[in-house]
Amino acid sequence: MKAAVVTQEHKLEIWDVPVPDIGEYEVLCKICYGATCAGTDLRLIQGGHPRPISYPTILGHESVGRVVEVGKKVKNFRKGDLVSRVGAPNGLRPELGVSWGGMAEYGIARDHWELRRIGAPNNLWDKYRVNQVIWPGIDEKIAPLIITLRETLSYYQRLQIPEGSKVLIIGSGANALAFAMFAQMAKCQAIVLGSAQRRTHFNNLGIVSYIDYKEENRKTILCELLGKRQLFDCIIDAVGSSSTVNETLDLLSENGVIGIYGWNDRANSGIHTFSAKRSFRIYANGYDEEEAHGAVCALLLEGKINYRVWYDIEHPVALEDIDRAYAALMRHEAVKYLIEM
Repeated sequence: MKAAVVTQEHKLEIWDVPVPDIGEYEVLCKICYGATCAGTDLRLIQGGHPRPISYPTILGHESVGRVVEVGKKVKNFRKGDLVSRVGAPNGLRPELGVSWGGMAEYGIARDHWELRRIGAPNNLWDKYRVNQVIWPGIDEKIAPLIITLRETLSYYQRLQIPEGSKVLIIGSGANALAFAMFAQMAKCQAIVLGSAQRRTHFNNLGIVSYIDYKEENRKTILCELLGKRQLFDCIIDAVGSSSTVNETLDLLSENGVIGIYGWNDRANSGIHTFSAKRSFRIYANGYDEEEAHGAVCALLLEGKINYRVWYDIEHPVALEDIDRAYAALMRHEAVKYLIEM
């Protein structure tokens, strides 16, 4: 099969690799589509990922695939199911690593429900909880977006932001778009500080309070949008640039919450607590994709998500041309690209 591999020289190439074999609790999936990620994927390609990576490696963590073969002890998947977060496993070639492995023509999913039921050790099933059956009626081309949406929805819900709150979202990428949408769904006032070229994307979601992060008077404009004597109940940093958080920290309400979701500058991240005028809390418990899977599927089927804001479903990029998509992503020409396997 074909797979997109980041080489030791941080070049993206298409390699021929073996189709994976499956274990008795696994299913083989023909991967249909994947979505690019401007965070994780680009850092794998550019060599700036915060975790140790063994190169060469197959990238991709936002892929979906149809079950074509079922292991003999699998109870919760069946042929034809569309499954999330499938990817090639380690060991396809001796020198080849895997960074989730979703940008390949075949991948595996594991029956984590059955392994839990029989009391198997956590390390055999826990990370496979991302393998979820996508609800019937959801288009294969839309399905890769579920990964971004359920990550961010889980994170947003865990922040415990009351309905009607005032929320500042820092960033204008795929995750910031999702946070803004979920804030709006919760009848919150969402103000976004992001790139000028992405304003239209947020406007298409109904977000009108948008400030160019390069605007010299951004703090003054922010206060005007917020309103006199009003404060933010939550600041979500979808980029990971603590300087912007520190700049706005004095606008956080008593016991307001900060969620630093992005990790653009994780090594140098630091919040200047004395920039605050009130006590606040920092959320640091991440997200759980499994817990938000059903809610995201329901929102898609109910037509409540404008998925076209994230990527163009009519013009997917072929796997063989995936380097072109990532090059365009580096130039900020799109939020995401849909890759057809």
